[in-house]
Amino acid sequence: MAAPVLAPAPSSVGRLVRATVLAVVVLGVAVALSVAFGSRPIPLGTVLDTVLHPGRRDEIGLIVLGNRVPRTVVGLLAGAALGVAGAVMQGVTRNPLADPSVLGINAGASLAVVTGIAVFGISGTGAYLPFAFVGAGLAALLVYGIAAVARRGLSPVGLALSGAVVAAALSSVTTAVLVTNQSLLDQLRFWQVGALAGKDLGTAGVIIVPVLVGLVVAIALGRSLNTLALGDELAASLGQRVVLVRVVGGVVTVLLAGSAVAAAGPIAFVGLAVPHAVRRLTGPDHRWTILLSALVAPALLLVADVIGRVVAYPGELQVGIVTALIGAPVFIALVRSRAVRGL
Repeated sequence: MAAPVLAPAPSSVGRLVRATVLAVVVLGVAVALSVAFGSRPIPLGTVLDTVLHPGRRDEIGLIVLGNRVPRTVVGLLAGAALGVAGAVMQGVTRNPLADPSVLGINAGASLAVVTGIAVFGISGTGAYLPFAFVGAGLAALLVYGIAAVARRGLSPVGLALSGAVVAAALSSVTTAVLVTNQSLLDQLRFWQVGALAGKDLGTAGVIIVPVLVGLVVAIALGRSLNTLALGDELAASLGQRVVLVRVVGGVVTVLLAGSAVAAAGPIAFVGLAVPHAVRRLTGPDHRWTILLSALVAPALLLVADVIGRVVAYPGELQVGIVTALIGAPVFIALVRSRAVRGL
C-alpha cells in the first residue's frame, strides 16, 4: 500500500507559494546586505557593477570579490545545510528540540577537525571535511545510545539532555586540545565559535557537492517523514521502511552538518530556530518545511553576519555568537512549552 502524504489543502497551496516567494525575496535582501555592508559600506550599484566586471583590481574590487562575495556564498551553503539538517533531524526523531548543535553533532565534527589538525597536521576545508563527517556521525551515535539507555529514553527532553551532555563533554575536550597548543588556538579561535570571515570561493567549492546532495536527498525524504510523523507502527503498516528512513535521515544530517562545520565552524541554533519558524507557515508537511528552511536559514545566517559586522564596528562579532544569542531564547521557550513537556 502506498504511504499517504500530508498534502496541503488546495486553499493553502497559494499561501505556501506566497511564503516561498517571500522567503526568496528575504534571501535576496540578505545577500544584498551581506555584500554591501561591512567596515566600509558600498552602494549596491557599485557592488553589482563590480560583480558584473570581475576584472576590477582596485580597493573596492578586492573588498567585494575577494572578501564579501566568497563569505556570502559560504554563508548561503552553510546556512542552507544547517537549516535543512535541523528540519530533517526534527522529522526523523519526532523531536522538536533536535538540532545539530543541541544534539552534539556540531561538537563532534568540531572535535574531529581539531584533532585532525593537531595530530595529523591537516589543513584546508577539503581536509577538514572527512574528519567532520566522521566526528558528526560518531557524536550522533553516542547521543542516541546514551538517550536509549537513560531514564527519559528517546523522548524529546531525553535526547536534548543527552545531546547537551555530549556537546559539553566534546567541547571541553576540544578546548583542552586548543589551549595546550597556542599556534592551533590562534589559527582556530574564530572558527571555533563559528565564522564566515576570511572564507574564499575555494571553501565553497569544497562543500558545494555534499551540501547539494544532502539538500536534494532531504527534499526527497520529506514525503517519508510525513508518514513517519504518524508513528512507527502506523507508518510501517502503511508500507514505510521506518529504519531505512531514519538511517537515510541520519546520513543526510551528518552530511549537511559536517559540511557546515568544516566550512564555517560549529554555528549553533540555526537548525533549531528556522524549522520552527517556517513550520508556522507550512504546517506538518515536511516537504515544505525543508524547502523553506533551505531558503530562510541562509538568510538568517547572512543577516546575523551583517549584524556582527555592524554592532562591533570597526571590529567584528563572529556570526556563531550572534546566532547563539538569537537561538538560545528560542530553545528555552521550546523546553518550557507544554507541547514539549507532554512528549
